[in-house]
Amino acid sequence: MKEVVLGLLGLGNIGGGVWDLIREFGGEVGKRTGVKLRVKKALVLDKKIHGGKEVPDEVLTTDKNDILEDPEINIVCEFLGGEQPAASMMLRALENGKSVVTANKMALSLHFDELREMAKKTGAGLYYEASVGGAIPIINAIQTPLIANHIEQIMGIVNGTTNYILTRMAAEGAEYEAVLKDAQRLGLAEPNPTADVEGFDAAYKLSILGSLAFHSRVLVEDVYREGITKVNSEDIAFGREMGYVLKLLAIGKDNGDSIEARVHPAFLPADHPLARVDGSLNAVYLYGHSFKDMMLEGRGAGDAPTASAIVGDIVQAAQNAVHPMPVMRKDPLPVADDWYSKYFIRMKAKDAPGVLAEVAGLLAKEEISVSAMTQKDAGPDGKATLIIITHMAPEKAVQRVVKALNPEICKVENVIRVEG
Repeated sequence: MKEVVLGLLGLGNIGGGVWDLIREFGGEVGKRTGVKLRVKKALVLDKKIHGGKEVPDEVLTTDKNDILEDPEINIVCEFLGGEQPAASMMLRALENGKSVVTANKMALSLHFDELREMAKKTGAGLYYEASVGGAIPIINAIQTPLIANHIEQIMGIVNGTTNYILTRMAAEGAEYEAVLKDAQRLGLAEPNPTADVEGFDAAYKLSILGSLAFHSRVLVEDVYREGITKVNSEDIAFGREMGYVLKLLAIGKDNGDSIEARVHPAFLPADHPLARVDGSLNAVYLYGHSFKDMMLEGRGAGDAPTASAIVGDIVQAAQNAVHPMPVMRKDPLPVADDWYSKYFIRMKAKDAPGVLAEVAGLLAKEEISVSAMTQKDAGPDGKATLIIITHMAPEKAVQRVVKALNPEICKVENVIRVEG
C-alpha cells in the first residue's frame, strides 16, 4: 500500500467534502487502488470554524507554509476559490515539486500558462477535473480516451444555477427575478449571483475546455460573454411555440483558422440532447471527427460530486510516474469576434403598413434571409410583437440590422442565437 500525504488549502464546503469523503471512503479507495490517503494538514482561517467532520486539532493550521513548505506532503489540494491567493499558493506548491489538485476554475483559467510551465519545470502534476462539470469526467475524456480525435465542437451547460433558473422559467412561465430570488432562498444561487447569471463562471470553464479540446490557448478575456438577465418569459414561451428550448450555453468551435468561444443564452431544437438537461444538472456535448457525437451529463456542483472528482485526481496523481501535460500550439489560433448562427429576434412593431417592408429591407441589405416569422396581435399601445428566425447569418451583420432599426417604428427587445 502506497501512502500519499495530502495538504488541503481550505476546509470550507468543497474542502470539507473532500475531507469527509476521504475519512468515510478512503479505506475502500485504498483497497481498490493500493493508494492510502492521509491528510496531514488543512489550512483554515479559524480552527473553530470549518466544513469538515471530526477533524483532529493537529490537522488544522492557519499557516500556509505548514503545507507548502512541508517536504512530507506529496500533493496539495486547493479549495480557497477566487484568483488570489489561490494561484500564488498553487504556483509555490508546484515550485516545491508538489502535485496540485484543484477545483478552482477562476485561478486555473487566469493562470493556466504559468501553472502549466511550473509543473513541467519541476515534474509535478497539475490536476483539475473538478474545475469543470463537478463529477462529470469531461477533462479526462478530452485528454485521454478522446485524444485521437479532432474535436470540432463543444457545447455545454456548465452552470447549474442558470440552468435551474431557465428550467423553472420554462416550466412555470415565471419571470427571471422571481425565480432568482427563490433560487437564492433555496441556496442554489449566491447572494451576489453575478458570476453565474452574467456568464463569468461559464466563461472560465469554457476557457479551460476550449484550450484542452482545441490544443490552442483560449484566454478568458477573449470569450464572448452574455448572461441571462435580459431573458423573460415571453422569449421562452415564443421559443417553445417554434420548437425551441432556451439554455445558457458555453460554445467552442474549431473552424480551422480560428476558434469560436462564446457564452450566451441560446435556443436549441427541443429534440437536441442538451435541451433535455434540466434543473441544476450540467452536461457537455462534443463532436469529434472519429467518435462523432457524445454527451456527458451529471452533477456539476456541490461538495459531494466535486469531492468525487477531486479524490479521483488525487489517486491519479499518486499513481502516475509521469504526470500528463496538455500540449498547446506554439502559435494559438485567433478567437473570432464574428461567427455564423441562426437568430431569434423579438421586436415590438407599430401595427401599420410598411413596417415589415422596412425590417425586410434592412435584412436584405445585409443578405440575411428569414427562416420563419410570426406576429402577435397588437396590444393597447398599438404595437404588435414580431418574431423573426433567420437562416445562418454573421453576428456582426445581425447587430448592424438591430442598430439600424428605427425604435419609434420597430424596437428590438431581445436577440437570442439559435444553435444545434
